Amino acid sequence: MKAYDVKARKKIKIIDQKVIQLKNTHWAFKGKSSEIQMTGFCMLRKDESQKLKK
Repeated sequence: MKAYDVKARKKIKIIDQKVIQLKNTHWAFKGKSSEIQMTGFCMLRKDESQKLKK
């Protein structure tokens, strides 16, 4: 999964990723940035989250 890293200012690959549900019932990937090893989130669209829940 790729996401935009604000600190690195470019698209990066998320490592050690897992799917989580946020407090507002939205779904996201949580993992570490491949560039700077900081934890980050990548919000998922509704159709993407439906695929991953199955």
